[in-house]
Amino acid sequence: MNLGHLSMRRGFTLIELLVVIAIIGILSSVVLAG
Repeated sequence: MNLGHLSMRRGFTLIELLVVIAIIGILSSVVLAG
């Protein structure tokens, strides 16, 4: 089970990174706009 979770985690690492960057960008733009 650990191997399956680790494999899924490695597979979605890039996607999670892009999502986090997008969220940070949106939050920072909202803060700057505010």
